Amino acid sequence: MSGLQSVFHIGIGVFIALSLFLGLFFWYLRDITQKRHTLLRNFPVIGHLRFFFERLGEYFRQYFFLNDREEMPFNRATRAWVYRLAKDEGGIIGFGSTYNQQESGAILFVNAPFPVLEEDKLPTPPLDIGAGWCRMPFTATSLVNVSAMSYGAISKPAVQALARGAARAGCWVDTGEGGLSPYHLEGGCDLIFQIGTAKYGVRDASGALDPAKLKQIAAHDSVRAFEIKLSQGAKPGKGGVLPASKVTPEIARIRGIPVGQDSLSPNRHPDIANVGALLDSIERVRDLTGKPVGIKTAIGGWELLHDLAEAIQRRGLHTAPDFLVIDGGEGGSGAAPQALADHMSLSIMEGLPRVIDALMESGLRERVRVVAAGKLVTPAKAAWALACGADFVNTARGFMFSLGCIQALRCHSNTCPTGIATHNPRLQRGLVVEDKALRVAHYAQNMNKEIAMIAHSCGLRHPRELRREHVRIVQPNGLSLALSTLYPMSS
Repeated sequence: MSGLQSVFHIGIGVFIALSLFLGLFFWYLRDITQKRHTLLRNFPVIGHLRFFFERLGEYFRQYFFLNDREEMPFNRATRAWVYRLAKDEGGIIGFGSTYNQQESGAILFVNAPFPVLEEDKLPTPPLDIGAGWCRMPFTATSLVNVSAMSYGAISKPAVQALARGAARAGCWVDTGEGGLSPYHLEGGCDLIFQIGTAKYGVRDASGALDPAKLKQIAAHDSVRAFEIKLSQGAKPGKGGVLPASKVTPEIARIRGIPVGQDSLSPNRHPDIANVGALLDSIERVRDLTGKPVGIKTAIGGWELLHDLAEAIQRRGLHTAPDFLVIDGGEGGSGAAPQALADHMSLSIMEGLPRVIDALMESGLRERVRVVAAGKLVTPAKAAWALACGADFVNTARGFMFSLGCIQALRCHSNTCPTGIATHNPRLQRGLVVEDKALRVAHYAQNMNKEIAMIAHSCGLRHPRELRREHVRIVQPNGLSLALSTLYPMSS
C-alpha cells in the first residue's frame, strides 16, 4: 500500500512540475512573440515583475516610504486629521506639529492676546440664500457642506450614508450632475440639485431642459436650491464621464440615458453660450421652481466675473445668481483627464479672493452668496476660505474620507476597495451605512466646531467674523505676509 502511495505522490509531483513547465513555456512564447511591450519581448516572463512592482509601488510609497506630509493629493497627516474628526476622536496631537510653518504657502492665523471667553462665544449665524429674490428661499446653518458627488460616481450606500449623516449634522448635500436618486431623499437632508451640462434627471428626449421634470424635482421639500454647473476644478472644459461599467439600469433610469453605455456629458451647456444666456437660464429655473438658483464654476480669469457683473447691472439684481460655488483647480473628480486636472484653472487660493473682490467692486457681494471648494478638507483651510470672504465651504473628498476612503486612486475603475466609488455589491458590502452616516455627521460637526475654535483664538465671537487680517501666508523667504496685504479687501 505504501508503495502505491509513493507512486501516486511521484505521479502528482511530475504532473505539477510538467504543468508548471508547460505554463511557463507558453508564457515565454507569448511574451517573446508579442509586439506591444518591448520589455517583455526582450525579457520574457521575468519582465512581468516590473509591472507587478509598478502596480504595488503606489501602495508601498503610501504606507512605507513617504513621510506624513509628502503624499498627494492628500498627505497622511491630513487624512489622519479627517479620520479623527469623523471618528469623533478630536484633533489632538502630541509632541508638536509636523506642519512646516516656514514653507511657502503655509497658512497661519493671527492669535489674539485675549481670546474670547466661553461665555462670550456666539453660535455661527445662519445665512439666507435667495431671500427676497425667489418664492422659497433657503436658510443654511452649517459652514461646511457636502460637495457635488453624483449617484453613479459614488455608490448607493455612500449616498445613503452622506444623506443620513448630513441630516444629522444639519448640512446640505449637493446631488452632483447625476440626478436625484431615492437614496438622496430617504436621508431627509437639505439637497442642492445640480443641473449639469447633460441635464441628467431633468432632460427631455433630445437632452434639453424639461420644465415638467424640473418642477417634479422642485416639488420635493428637501430640494432647497438648484445649481447650474458650468465647470468643475478637476476638469474645466470637459463634461462628466461615467464609464459604462457604472451605468446600471437604475442609474440609467435616473439619468435618462441608455444602460451599459459610457455616460458622457457635453463640455458645456449647449443652450448657454454667453453671459446673457446664462442669466436667462438662471431666471428660467428660478421662475419654474420658485427656489434659489446658483452657478458652479472653476475660475480661469476675470472675464466671466466682469461680464456677469455688467450684465446684471444692466438687467437688474433680480437676474443675478443667488449663489456662486467657486471650485479651485485642485478640485477632485472620479474621472478626469490628467492634462486638465494638473494644469487647468486657478487654485482656490488665488481664485477665491479675486472672486470676492470682483463681487464687492460691482456691488453684488450682498446679493450673491459664495461657496468655496477645492481641497478644503481641514478646519484650517475652511477657516482660511471664510476669512477670504466665502460664506460656506463645500468638500467632497473630506466627506469621502469620513466614509472610509483610503485614497486608493481607483474612483474611475469601479474597483474602489472601500465601496464608495463602485457598484460591485461585494465591495459595497464593506460600507455599513449606519456606521458611516454617524462618521459623516461627526466630520461635519467637528469641522464647524474647530473652525469656531480658530475664530475664538483670533479673538472673534464666531467664524463669520473672520477677515483677511486674521490670516497670514508664508512667502518663499520663509516670512509671512497678511492676507489683507496680498489681497486688499475692496470697499
